[in-house]
Amino acid sequence: MIPSLLIIDDFLKDPWAARRAALALDYDPAKQHGNFPGLNSATPLDTAALDDAVSRLLGRPFGPAPGSQHGHCRLTRKGDKGRSGVHIDPASYSGILYLSRAEDCAKPEAGGTDFFRHRRTGLEAVPQDPARIAASGYGDINALVEDVVNKDTAAPAKWERTMRVPARFNRLLLFSPWQFHNAAPGFGTTPDNARLVMLLFFGPKA
Repeated sequence: MIPSLLIIDDFLKDPWAARRAALALDYDPAKQHGNFPGLNSATPLDTAALDDAVSRLLGRPFGPAPGSQHGHCRLTRKGDKGRSGVHIDPASYSGILYLSRAEDCAKPEAGGTDFFRHRRTGLEAVPQDPARIAASGYGDINALVEDVVNKDTAAPAKWERTMRVPARFNRLLLFSPWQFHNAAPGFGTTPDNARLVMLLFFGPKA
């Protein structure tokens, strides 16, 4: 069984090369179309070696989820706001590779990734079997997602944070995309000291 959450520190052999490559990408504000805070890179980094490593780690083959921003990087400065909040991901498995410098991750305001419980339903993730969906009071998964995630995504009072995974340079966080989560607040004022991550959205690979 794939773990619902896994943290691997010191993941890359040369994280500084990955950080330099991430900072060299184009973060054009005019090309931003998502609900997230901050700026996504216009193009992804090459993830072939990373995909293979994660596949070996999890014991099944994974590649980029179709239509996702797999391998794109995100810069989020202090005060950056998005149009949505707590969410799930359109993937089979999710990952975040933290590329902010150690000294920036160590600052009190540095944000990693937060996980949540939905106060009204008590759910911490979207159930994956019909019996649990029915027990939650919904006829199908789409109705649950619409009433819980889409309805309350931008209402912080509807959610209780259960855990924060701190940002750490060269830390890879892997987790089930059905868990309710959100990026912790951004930090820094420049690309050099801002929250910098590589976004990973895995799908099954034949």
